[in-house]
Amino acid sequence: MQHVELPIAGMSCASCATRVERSLNDVDGVVATVNYATERATVDYDPAAVSVEDLVSAVEGVGYGALVPEDGAPAEAADQEVDSASSLRRRLTASAALSLPVLLLSMVPPLQFAGWEWVAFALATPVVLWGAWHFHVAAWDNAKYRVATMDTLVSVGVLAAWAWSVYALFAGTDTYFETASVITTFILAGRWFEARAKRSAGAAMRALLELGAKDVALLDADGLERRVPVECLVPGDRFVVRPGEKVATDGVVEEGSSAVDMSMLTGEPVPVEVSPGAEIAGATVNAGGRLVVRATRVGADTAVAQIARLVTEAQAGKAPVQRLADRVSGVFVPVVIGLSVATLVAWLALGGSGTEAFTAAVAVLIIACPCALGLATPTALMVGTGRGAQLGLLIRGPEILESTRAVDMIVLDKTGTVTTGRMSLVDVTVTAGTTRQEALRLAGALENASEHPVGRAITRAAGDERGSATDFRNIEGLGVEGRIDGREIVVGRPALLAERGLALPPALAEARAGAERRGQTAVAAAWDGEARAVFVVADTVKPTSAAAVAARTDLGRRPVLLTGDNEATARAVAAEVGIDDVTAEVMPADKAAVVRRLQDEGCTVAMVGDGINDAPALAQAELGLAIGTGTDVAIEASDLTLVSGDLRAAGDAIRLSRATLRTIKQNLGWAFGYNVAAIPLAAAGLLNPVIAAAAMALSSVSVVANALRLRRFSSAR
Repeated sequence: MQHVELPIAGMSCASCATRVERSLNDVDGVVATVNYATERATVDYDPAAVSVEDLVSAVEGVGYGALVPEDGAPAEAADQEVDSASSLRRRLTASAALSLPVLLLSMVPPLQFAGWEWVAFALATPVVLWGAWHFHVAAWDNAKYRVATMDTLVSVGVLAAWAWSVYALFAGTDTYFETASVITTFILAGRWFEARAKRSAGAAMRALLELGAKDVALLDADGLERRVPVECLVPGDRFVVRPGEKVATDGVVEEGSSAVDMSMLTGEPVPVEVSPGAEIAGATVNAGGRLVVRATRVGADTAVAQIARLVTEAQAGKAPVQRLADRVSGVFVPVVIGLSVATLVAWLALGGSGTEAFTAAVAVLIIACPCALGLATPTALMVGTGRGAQLGLLIRGPEILESTRAVDMIVLDKTGTVTTGRMSLVDVTVTAGTTRQEALRLAGALENASEHPVGRAITRAAGDERGSATDFRNIEGLGVEGRIDGREIVVGRPALLAERGLALPPALAEARAGAERRGQTAVAAAWDGEARAVFVVADTVKPTSAAAVAARTDLGRRPVLLTGDNEATARAVAAEVGIDDVTAEVMPADKAAVVRRLQDEGCTVAMVGDGINDAPALAQAELGLAIGTGTDVAIEASDLTLVSGDLRAAGDAIRLSRATLRTIKQNLGWAFGYNVAAIPLAAAGLLNPVIAAAAMALSSVSVVANALRLRRFSSAR
């Protein structure tokens, strides 16, 4: 199956989206969803059975247009959206200017003069025929395909009010020109506000896609700089990033040190220090010194592009709560037309006047609004997922929202999730006559030639003051030895020193025993024929992990630490962050089984992890949260991705998901409730068509406005 997204033109309501979706799914080898809010069809198709041109034909076959995806298609779609809003604004402005005097003449008797009805006719007719032209054209196009949409309701209602008034003008009875013109104006206003609000709903995604640098200072083989468009970069190119500039693409720092503002990617406000060897993401901002970066990923492979892809896919999906709305929207318009006709017949049959019957029937046509039903879910998803992307929280799909509501247990992987996943020097104990600085200088110089994680931790702690080693030898599984400044140095396990006949003095032996009790690694160092120092190295807890666990009301009522490490190490880390339940010494393949066991006990489990070995457990849990600094496999297996690697973001992700779900339910409740209450009122003659038009326009705008409140969601970090 191949994947394609088709921008859809001509949709005016949720029933349009339902019709396009049904037409696409009727094609053999196609699975499609159509999003009314984003005006896009997301299609998976079998290229052996169907082509993109066939998909476009299926859309056009039910009266709509589809934009063939090519380079630059998103920009073209955005231009069409702007042009549509501009056209709406022009028609709205002219219609409002013409409708106001018609309304005043019709509703204020002192302003009426002989022949004022003809003035009202002259002013209202351009509004009905030009201002509402889009509705009439769409209704006619739909009629050719034997379907009815929201445009059909508007067109029939407006033309009916105008035609009745023209008849009344010659018959000498009451006219309804103000109804025809003001209805058109109100509905144009609603469409314009809706278009602006929908554009605001997608603002976060557009901002994300526009974040990247436009050009870059490329270094050639001679070290000379030249400015080129960022599209010219290929993996392996070296480029310069000066202070204040955006990083052109993902890469590895080769020269220079600086602080990089990664807030657009991770949501973290504090710049991250980078130095040679550090990975850096495109579109982040260099806040400090000059950097030389080697490009590793470009174009669609960059972190920002992948985030945009994930968010777009999430916005294209449908939450389970949307299914009922889709079914209702699919039959809504024909049912409303039937109710309008039934209202007209019922009023006449019960002895009502023709004017009363006509007014009630038009009010039924105008008050009904399937648009609110169609916008309820996708607009909330657009805003929620877009806001999440700004905060470094990637929600993979709408079905995930339901999962966050029921979570009552959160299982935390240890290494790389609660801890940094990188060994660090946490303590140094030295003998009398030996300084900490000297011990670090000698051990760091020797370990500088080693690639072992423990050795690298000591080297990093030593900094730039270490010397250089000669006669370096690696003793597999035990340690290293060599000469520094003519002195024989041994660094490694205490067993290596014991082989050399070097016993640990009491102070060093106690430091070693204490480290082992805490599940930490003790490394001994000797020179001049004596054991001189013990270095304690450990995978340190992230500074924010304890705060994240403390906020367990967001993370789940019962946190559990799950790790393959030994019991002592796991217990030490759990105690440091405040977790009581620990499951240690679990083989990677058994992590999913642990999650299954908890589920069998009646728990709804959220799993947080970062490694390949966490992927099965992430997939098994009702809610999988991947640390964004982890592996691609873990991220693909998860439901939510925490780009920053900060465990506190798990609470933010759950809160945002719940807020988005809550907003969807509020929108659907309002959309259903509005129609259930308004249509009977209109049929009973209790709603003037003008008021009905205003209420219908406001119903869609209110749904989008409610969704836009999610833009104010803030992180607890």
